Amino acid sequence: MKRVFVDTGAFYALADADDEHHDEAIAVAAQLRSRRLPAFTTAFVVAESHALLLARLGPDAARTWLARLSVPIEPVETSDWSRATDMVRQHTDKDYTLTDALSFAVMARTGATDAFAFDRHFHQAGFRLHRAKVSVVAR
Repeated sequence: MKRVFVDTGAFYALADADDEHHDEAIAVAAQLRSRRLPAFTTAFVVAESHALLLARLGPDAARTWLARLSVPIEPVETSDWSRATDMVRQHTDKDYTLTDALSFAVMARTGATDAFAFDRHFHQAGFRLHRAKVSVVAR
């Protein structure tokens, strides 16, 4: 069955009502649920997301998010690590983080082609981004 990779930007947008992608993230999450598309991520994305939430929203928000996290975590294998570090070294025209590259390697290994992400790097690496059109409401 097709699985969708969830990136840090999606986790953050879902958690922060003031994030520019919050409404779209809520819509995408609802679409994934209604289409019964299973999501997954890696421990590296979880760690990156927790650090971002901690820095921007504080320890209570970060702890609450971590306690409620219910997305399956795909292990990063040695081959993923090798592929990711090669990618970072070889793609000198890109500013992929190691977490980005590990995500791409895991997605490639597992056959995932779609990402719930707001990071242009996923598109650059050849993955399909799940996006939703939402009307902008003044806050």
